[in-house]
Amino acid sequence: MLAQELRDLGAAGVEAGRGGVHFHGDLAMLYRANLWLRTAIRVLRPILDVPVTSPDELYDAVRTLDWSQYLTPEHTLAVDCNVRDSQITHSKYAALRTKDAICDQFIERIGRRPSVDVEEPMVGLNLHIYRDRAVLSLESSGESLHKRGYRPILTRAPLNEALAAALILLTGWKGDRPLVDPLCGSGTIPIEATWIALRRPPGLTRKRFGFQGWMDFDVALWTALRDEARKGVLKQLPAPIIGSDARTDAIAFASGNARAAGVGHVVKFERRDLRDFRPPSEMPGTFLCNPPYGERLGEEKELRSLYRLLGEVLRERCAGWAAFVFTGNANLAREIGLPIAEQTPLFNGKIPCRLLRLDLS
Repeated sequence: MLAQELRDLGAAGVEAGRGGVHFHGDLAMLYRANLWLRTAIRVLRPILDVPVTSPDELYDAVRTLDWSQYLTPEHTLAVDCNVRDSQITHSKYAALRTKDAICDQFIERIGRRPSVDVEEPMVGLNLHIYRDRAVLSLESSGESLHKRGYRPILTRAPLNEALAAALILLTGWKGDRPLVDPLCGSGTIPIEATWIALRRPPGLTRKRFGFQGWMDFDVALWTALRDEARKGVLKQLPAPIIGSDARTDAIAFASGNARAAGVGHVVKFERRDLRDFRPPSEMPGTFLCNPPYGERLGEEKELRSLYRLLGEVLRERCAGWAAFVFTGNANLAREIGLPIAEQTPLFNGKIPCRLLRLDLS
C-alpha cells in the first residue's frame, strides 16, 4: 500500500522491501511524502551505507562523513538505533558511538560540538544495523507519522492511524460511496476515511516535521506545497461516512477525536447496538470494522455471539455491499458464518491479523 501511495505521489524508483519502501525524489518529493503518506511511519534519507562488525568500525565509518553538511554546533541532535542479526548487538551503545563520532569531529575541527536533545532534536538520525550492514539516515519526519494529532486519549486496544488508513485503502474504497464502521471505538477508521474522501493530507496541520531543522530546509517550497494541498481539500463528503458503537464513552471519544481532526461537522457518530444497524443509504457502500479479538483468557467465548451477530447483520441487511472484517482471531472469524472471498495478512502491533473480504452474494 505504501509503495502505491508513493507512485501516486510521483516518486521514482519505488521498490517495496522488508519493512519499508525505497524511492527517489527531490526535496519537494521528500516534503510531499511527509505531508501526504497515510500508511508510512517515517521517511528516512540515507546518507551512509557501510558494512560494520564492531562499534569501533561503526565509529570510524561515521567519521568519514563531513558532518558540517548536515548540522552545526548550534544544532541539537539525537540518534535512534535498532540492530538485528549482527555482531553489534547493543543498540544504545551503537547510537552512543555514532553520536560520539559526530561530536568528536566537531571538537577536532572547531572546538565546539552539537548537544543532544532526545525529545525534539533539530536533526534526528536513524541508525539501522542488519546482518552487519549499517544504514545511517536523516530522520525527516520527526515524531512518527501515524501520530496525526487528533487522538490524545487512547481507549482500550486502539487501532494505529496508519494501519486504519491501510485497511481503508485495501478495501478499494475511494470516498464516492458510503462507508460504515458499526464497531467504531475511538473512531479511527471513520476519521481516516473522512480525510481520504476529503482529499485532506494527514500531515496538513502537523506542528513540526524533522526536516524543518535541517540546514537545507526550504521554507518557501514547504509553504507552497502545504498551501497547494490546503486548497485541494473538499468542503463536504461525496457520500456518508458513519461510525457507531454500543458504548456511550466510545462515541464521546470518537466525536472528540473527529473535532480535533477538523472533521466533526462532516463525519457522523452515533450510539447504536450492532443488532440495530441499518445501512445509511440505498447506495451500496463499504462495511469495515475491527471487532475485539479476545486476547485475554475467557474473552473469546464471550465474543462468539458478537461475531455471529456480525454475520447475521451482513447477510440480512447488507446485500450489494463490500464487507470487510479485520481480526486477529481465526476461531472467532469462523463464527461470522460467511464465505471468505479474500484475506490479507497484516499485523496490529505484534498481533498477526487478517483483513477478511466476505462474500455476501
